[in-house]
Amino acid sequence: MTSYPHLLKPLSLGFTTLRNRTLMGSMHTGLEEVENGYERMAAFYGERAKGGVALIVTGGIAPNEAGRVGKDGSILETSEVAKHHLPVTRAVHENGGKIALQILHTGRYGYHDKLVGPTELRAPINIYKPHPLTVEEIWQTIEDFARCASLAREAGYDGVEVMGSEGYLINQFIAKRTNTRTDDWGGSFENRIRFAIEIVKAVRKKVGPDFIIIYRLSMLDLVEDGGNIDEAIQLAKEIEKAGATLLNSGIGWHEARIPTIAMMVPRGAFSWVTAKVKGHVTIPLITSNRINTPEIAESILQRGDADMVSMARPFLADPFFVAKAMQGKPEEINTCIACNQACLDHVFEGKTASCLVNPRACHETDLIVTKSDKPKRVAVVGAGPGGMASALTLRERGHEVTLFDGSTELGGQLNIARRVPGKEEFNETIRYFRTMLQKTGVQIKLGSRVSAAQLSKKDFDEVILATGVIPRMPKIPGIDSPHVMSYVELMLGKKKVGNKVAVVGAGGIGFDISIYLTDGGHPFDTEHYLKEWGIDQKISKDGGLMTKAEMKSDRTVVMLKRSSNKFGATLGKTTGWIHKTTLDDRKVEKIAGVTYKEILPDGIVIEVKGKERKIEADSIVICAGQDPNRELLEDLQKSGQSVHLVGGADLASELDAKRAIDQGTRLAARL
Repeated sequence: MTSYPHLLKPLSLGFTTLRNRTLMGSMHTGLEEVENGYERMAAFYGERAKGGVALIVTGGIAPNEAGRVGKDGSILETSEVAKHHLPVTRAVHENGGKIALQILHTGRYGYHDKLVGPTELRAPINIYKPHPLTVEEIWQTIEDFARCASLAREAGYDGVEVMGSEGYLINQFIAKRTNTRTDDWGGSFENRIRFAIEIVKAVRKKVGPDFIIIYRLSMLDLVEDGGNIDEAIQLAKEIEKAGATLLNSGIGWHEARIPTIAMMVPRGAFSWVTAKVKGHVTIPLITSNRINTPEIAESILQRGDADMVSMARPFLADPFFVAKAMQGKPEEINTCIACNQACLDHVFEGKTASCLVNPRACHETDLIVTKSDKPKRVAVVGAGPGGMASALTLRERGHEVTLFDGSTELGGQLNIARRVPGKEEFNETIRYFRTMLQKTGVQIKLGSRVSAAQLSKKDFDEVILATGVIPRMPKIPGIDSPHVMSYVELMLGKKKVGNKVAVVGAGGIGFDISIYLTDGGHPFDTEHYLKEWGIDQKISKDGGLMTKAEMKSDRTVVMLKRSSNKFGATLGKTTGWIHKTTLDDRKVEKIAGVTYKEILPDGIVIEVKGKERKIEADSIVICAGQDPNRELLEDLQKSGQSVHLVGGADLASELDAKRAIDQGTRLAARL
């Protein structure tokens, strides 16, 4: 008897059967455009199919030039290009999975100068203005979708996903926000959904009855003048009639100012949206967003909110998510923490996607972990993210590994991050490493401050220093006062904080500390999240928006920084705005271009633009950067020991678990 009977139950689509209820949701990885991209995509998707996922959806592929994501965005217009996809589909099929190509027309979201839209309205997140499609061009675009689907079939795909949500072209036709046309393709809702319906009809006609068509339907737009639930249900019915096999839930537009997939969004926070459409159509419904454990997936399916669950980033984090669930080993799943740092941030920066907790994601052909021909005795000093990743990979390769840490718990700086409200998912990363380090037989010695003499060549062939960082305390008169503390002292409860706080430093840590200090102790659940961000659970109003609940804090916080650039400039590209909005909502004052003059018992004196000002504060929290902790390095080098630096011990700019885990894994893979 499986622990996840609903999740692992096959799903019949009539002409074919999916082996379970998991969909690997579409996610652009950047592999679509790089050299040897198809070979790398084959390895990437093939490994996920091997891991048990039922149906994979690729990153978005444009049906024509105007629909591309960017200037060099991936496109499928010819049989010649279709042939390049054959290794990808073959790799998935050889591993028992099915795969659909997502047909994505970006419309006004395209980042190039040939973009189109229903009107010439420019997207607020773009610099380019679209060309309004003529009626002739609309019909040609519909034909382009159909041709792309036919070529996908030629390339060996089992189906296509027609991307009709997230504010892309089809969604732009549907919403009043972006469609102000007065012809047969605008005006009434029936006219505005005509484009979507005609596309699905044309695709079905072109590919025949035995081909999967997923339609990604925006069920909750989260923008003004978006759709409501009655319209979503009406469109769902029409799309079913037009020939869709599956309906996948789309949540939010890219220009929406509400987080929908970031770490501070509770798990499974949007399955209730899909549940509103359940029963109105007969084809299976897929729900999505922040589903990252088999337990969450199972509960959603058991409640009947949906027939399948879509998970994109969780399959970056662990390609064997489904296999581990089937084997009854969920504790061995490397859980997606929704940080976006190596996946979405990379893609929006023009880099290849990967994963903070799994650097092998999208790098299967160049980061290869194999058994070592010459096992070594390796000491890893420091059990933070870099140290744990090094130790685990070394042990998987057959080395004898001892992991030391002066603390009594694993995790290093993750033990600070996990205490920040909205970053609780870091608990999962620590849990995963703890489980796998113990399972693979790494010798773990906690509460052990090791000396260079204990790491001699007599006992160890190699030493990896992953000793992290030491908080930097700037030279400000009064810095040694008892009401001054480092962020570490605050987060680990070594010092108590008052009701008026000055935060010195506004990098990622400064923002985390300010969020921590202004948190009202609210439960981390869907109900509170929906109120905080102003989401209407009835979706009765256009866009599903309502007035945000006021987030008051009993504590007054002022953030200070030396540089005069914008606050949040160094934060993640796709999540930084969320942290800034959160602190704005909590009325946190921010002052840039500061010179620190003196810390007094009741505050801190600063100078801004030549004028002195006293910030009243009963506590001062220092978040002014870090220095590498290399206490052991010199003695180890003097002894002739082979020593390597990883993570903060190597570079201590900002705390960076992504770089630490990647660096530790890559070092261990070649030692």
